[in-house]
Amino acid sequence: MKKTLIALALVAMLPLSANAAERSYTYVEGTYNNIDSDIDGFGVRGSVEFADTGFYALGNYQNFSERGADADFWELGLGYALNLSDNVDLVAEAAHTDLDIVDGYRVSAGVRGNFTENFEYLGKVNYRDVDAFGDDFTYTAGLQYKFSPTWGVTGEVEFDNDDGEIYTVGLRASF
Repeated sequence: MKKTLIALALVAMLPLSANAAERSYTYVEGTYNNIDSDIDGFGVRGSVEFADTGFYALGNYQNFSERGADADFWELGLGYALNLSDNVDLVAEAAHTDLDIVDGYRVSAGVRGNFTENFEYLGKVNYRDVDAFGDDFTYTAGLQYKFSPTWGVTGEVEFDNDDGEIYTVGLRASF
């Protein structure tokens, strides 16, 4: 309950952004991921925007290991970003997911915007349905600090009511 309230409070503060900055939906990012301090791994994710349509393709590949056992997770999908103001986009995504031999899907809706020209935020509500694991709502809160128009460092937490958190840090190249 506390985690949900914190995530909702962060999302409620997002429209208070004051500075306009360009948000790129074409990027590639190398990531390190940790699930509840027990399982970790590395991966790559990114997206490609289709001209100025607001639509983008997204992809994510992660390899997790725990006590010598490996699991591969990948995701392919489409997203749409609707520009609400100079500082805020409404985002919606749908993706096919695969965890080794278990298939499913994810749909998400949220906001992405800028606190300053170099500091970006993301807040999403996700619904996942994976064959063997059932369905669940999760909440994502993320930040990016941009060193330049191309390079930035990211941090993200996905909160799950039942199964804990996924922490992600990454180095992003935006184009």
